[in-house]
Amino acid sequence: MNRRALLATAGLLLAPLGAHARQREVSVTIYNSDLALVEDTRPLDLRAGRQKLEFKDVSAQIRPETVSLSAPGVTILEQNFDYDLLTPDKLMEKAVGQQVKIVRTNPGDGKETTEVATVLAANEGVVLKIGDRIEVLRDDGVPTRVIFDKVPEALRARPTLSVSVEAADAGARQAKLSYLTSGLSWKADYVALFDEAKAALDLQGWITLSNTSGTPFENAKTQLVAGDVNQLNQNVTYRPQRRSPGMVSAGTESGTGERVADYYVYPLAERTTIAANQNKQVGFLSAQGVAAKKVYEVRQDWFQSQAEPEKAVVAIQFSNARLAGLGSQLPAGTMRVYMRDSAGDPKFVGENAIGHTPAGSELSIKTGEAFDVSSQATLVADTKVSKTRSRYEMRYVLRNAKDQPVTVELRQGGLGRDGEVKAESLKSRRIDARTLGWSVPVPANGETALTFTVETGW
Repeated sequence: MNRRALLATAGLLLAPLGAHARQREVSVTIYNSDLALVEDTRPLDLRAGRQKLEFKDVSAQIRPETVSLSAPGVTILEQNFDYDLLTPDKLMEKAVGQQVKIVRTNPGDGKETTEVATVLAANEGVVLKIGDRIEVLRDDGVPTRVIFDKVPEALRARPTLSVSVEAADAGARQAKLSYLTSGLSWKADYVALFDEAKAALDLQGWITLSNTSGTPFENAKTQLVAGDVNQLNQNVTYRPQRRSPGMVSAGTESGTGERVADYYVYPLAERTTIAANQNKQVGFLSAQGVAAKKVYEVRQDWFQSQAEPEKAVVAIQFSNARLAGLGSQLPAGTMRVYMRDSAGDPKFVGENAIGHTPAGSELSIKTGEAFDVSSQATLVADTKVSKTRSRYEMRYVLRNAKDQPVTVELRQGGLGRDGEVKAESLKSRRIDARTLGWSVPVPANGETALTFTVETGW
């Protein structure tokens, strides 16, 4: 991905141009990982030679080392980012060693008294020298205000990027300022309405934008990038990739939408204003009648006994393949599942996270734990076959207190090198290199015992 294609927005305090000048154009490219690329193109009127430009309203979390300014016939000589913002405390700190005026109002008669004071310190309070006395400025009920001669050069009302440039000649031109910043991020939120009788769900996807950068981005062309871009951080060590939450198996279908490198890009249909300290939601996905089913899941990571029964997990399984009625990749986010009650009103039944999921994948969204379906495992035998090989004999009792039969999806992990099934009461299937799976039917108000023997090495 080339750097200029990624970058995005800021602000300039520049002389106004005539009506023929182009208007300001702002675009923001936002990533999942608290990162945005900002680009601000606006007209400026330059004189020939060296001069200083001030870009106001840049993000307070700008990464100054990523700033790029481009304009015809303009060379950057120096740039500074001033983030020491003008506040009463900062103003007093900068006045240390200087004189200010202290104005007090008598609460009784309203008369004002003005004294000249030298600010000695402004640490955990303000210490003043007034004539021959030392005084601490405090809130003692007497109306008091401090008058300063000027605002210190180093303090800014807003975060400001100042750039010294050399212009080859005078005249109007377009300038593009771009930089990376923290404080802008987005995530996906999904609402799934599941109909168990129809074995289908309706799915809506929402993008939630978050702006904590301290700067609003008005009428901005906005693009969202789904994927985890690599960023250098000296405090973070290498972490191996983990399995994506909610994804049972990864798909192989090509997803819909625009791509940049190995990321999916979601451009918002219309320009939008992302106000400071705001969360904004925009719809991006709507699908009806996606094939889905409710399942009961039991997962065991190793060959061991359980002292007490374990409740089965309730999950909604579906695919985002085209044939299932979806055919779209799903950015990482939270999926919330609803079902209608006997009156036809949707009720929230659970939520879970999903990772970035390619099209054609199988997903399982845990909504909670079953009230009436449970499992209890017993390690019947653990036999050492050789120095590097063991045989495990397991027995699972699956119980169902519902008045209708259910099928429990049992997953047994712990298989190692050359793991194989020696005996089993129901036919298993290999889920992955370490996991076996069984679909176990359990009758209404009854139980089913599953037994198997595996041999595995390490």
